[in-house]
Amino acid sequence: MTLVATLIAADGALDTDSAERARALLPGAGAVQWLAAATAADIPFSAEGAADGSAAARLALAERLRAALVATDVVVQPAAERRKRLFLADMDSTMIRQECIDELADFVGVKEHVAGITERAMRGEIAFEPALRERVALLKGLPGTIADDVIRDRIRLTDGARTLIATMRRHGTYTCLVTGGFTLFSDRLAPAIGFDEARANRLLLDAEGKLAGTVAEPIFGKSAKLATLIELRGRLGLGKAETMATGDGANDMEMIGEAGLGVAFHAKPKVAAAAPARIDHGDLTALLYVQGYRKAEFVTAL
Repeated sequence: MTLVATLIAADGALDTDSAERARALLPGAGAVQWLAAATAADIPFSAEGAADGSAAARLALAERLRAALVATDVVVQPAAERRKRLFLADMDSTMIRQECIDELADFVGVKEHVAGITERAMRGEIAFEPALRERVALLKGLPGTIADDVIRDRIRLTDGARTLIATMRRHGTYTCLVTGGFTLFSDRLAPAIGFDEARANRLLLDAEGKLAGTVAEPIFGKSAKLATLIELRGRLGLGKAETMATGDGANDMEMIGEAGLGVAFHAKPKVAAAAPARIDHGDLTALLYVQGYRKAEFVTAL
């Protein structure tokens, strides 16, 4: 089995010396293959001497390489089937920089309180579903149109979001935004980013078109994200190795674990520690480099 280590320096500080230093740590390493000058490179190497390329051995090698480099993300994986044909991504704090529910809470003066609950849920310290119901109850009375104001004034896409999705779709990948957030946001943001579809929770409205303080059941959480990955994989007739998923919170962990390549993106510690791959420094274009895309292949719009 041939493996490949992908090095990604977010600040454009990946030089030849750093790449060669990483290469020296890999068994049977081939020549460094540059994906983007000073930013990203692949180093193919042999699984022999690396516990036959087991997942644990790949993680250990990635950690060793990260320790030898400065502010550089490292992903080690099999060289075969790197370009994925199904991609699922979380929305809040992944494809966008904010947590939508926290921004909604600011309109009723409880952002700090709600953000604290959100953080604990995303760290896996409390169960997601009751935490979501508790936070949604605090939003009761907000106008149903409030999402328009939040998206316009507060929501910003994570760097590289549109390029990631446009490039993958140009090469035939099916993309789905999966979020424990709300359709009020995902129905607008998914097409704006370029996703094929989105799945999320639905906030209920009262007779006056205001938020009722409740969410439609069953709640779309970690099990639903996992189920969506399995469903779409089957519908598209794909193998596990052909799939990729990314997210930052505890409710993404099952989906990340089931994907052919699961990536923790600027994730909470528990998620980053458990994921097969992690991006701590780079933007979302890092997920293109780990698939072997060269910067010259990136597209910004379909």
